[in-house]
Amino acid sequence: MMPVLALVGRPNVGKSTLFNRLTKSRDAIVADYAGLTRDRHYGNAKHGRHEFIVIDAGGFEPDATSGIFKEMAKQTRQAVAEADVVVFVVDAREGVSAQDHDIAGYLRKLGKPCLLVANKAEGMKEGVQLGEFFELGLGDVLPVSAAHGQGTHALLDRAFESLPVRDESEPAEA
Repeated sequence: MMPVLALVGRPNVGKSTLFNRLTKSRDAIVADYAGLTRDRHYGNAKHGRHEFIVIDAGGFEPDATSGIFKEMAKQTRQAVAEADVVVFVVDAREGVSAQDHDIAGYLRKLGKPCLLVANKAEGMKEGVQLGEFFELGLGDVLPVSAAHGQGTHALLDRAFESLPVRDESEPAEA
């Protein structure tokens, strides 16, 4: 079976832009306002010899109890359940928010491989500018610019390090 990466985070951090970058498509609609993605979107992607599935989830509000935000949270939880690796996308320009803390708390409880990706990090390096994201308790922060493609190879390399190694002599499942 192909590995599955789920992109999660609060609204407007660039999950759909990253989805389009990874799938080399324009399948996810991208606009500069929150709440556009509400359901899960699936796409096929390839990194080197690795083929995988990417899930783009809507903006995640883990504590939502009613309305469209509750349904969007349900969609995101389903994406996370299906994922082999969760990619938690935050906004490097805006910094850490209370909602990021809520999402990080939810993800830490799951015990699944999770990568913390600071999107919109054009020109930023790991270190002082991204240091505040370490308080989320999810380890290293990977700077990425989904719009420009910066850091996406490092992100995928790290994602595949998190996956169990499949014996290449075994036939792949269909």
